Amino acid sequence: MKRLFAAIKINPSAGFTATVNSLVSELRYERIKWVETGNMHLTLKFFGETEEKRIPAINAALKAAASKTPAFTLRIGRTGIFGSRYDPRVIWFGIDPEPTLQQLAADVFAELEKAGWEPDRQNFVPHLTIGRIKELKDRLLFQDVIQKYRETFIQEQPVYEVILYESILQREGPQYIALQKFPLLTPPARS
Repeated sequence: MKRLFAAIKINPSAGFTATVNSLVSELRYERIKWVETGNMHLTLKFFGETEEKRIPAINAALKAAASKTPAFTLRIGRTGIFGSRYDPRVIWFGIDPEPTLQQLAADVFAELEKAGWEPDRQNFVPHLTIGRIKELKDRLLFQDVIQKYRETFIQEQPVYEVILYESILQREGPQYIALQKFPLLTPPARS
């Protein structure tokens, strides 16, 4: 069994890292498990514990979805929370509406359904998890800090591929291993 997910890798810019560092600093007295910036990704589909014999079907579905999607650019901006203002659980950076991303996600879900995967019960809400809140000591301070970054532009991210990752949970944090990469229609520019 492998713990799997399909995602788009995010390569944090200096502005991305600076915004995360500012949030970490301003919320340093709160119990928040921050995501390592090197592990940033936009999850398209979380498979969880998966039998290895199902990986070829996942690969075929991801390849089919990626092969009909042109390369595109994500615009990362806004900071928000999941959960209520009084009981927040997750801090996230938002992804501006992007029709190509929505179509890619729809194609991934459709191809996986053809391969026997149950459709997700939740709608696809593109976001990057920045931190998981364990406990807050000062809810008003927390709300003020989040409000301050609510409309902050973070970065743009060109997208050229979808990646199937294995997630290995470790005490110091998860390790993500790229098992397979599926290029989109337009190849990346070479410098």
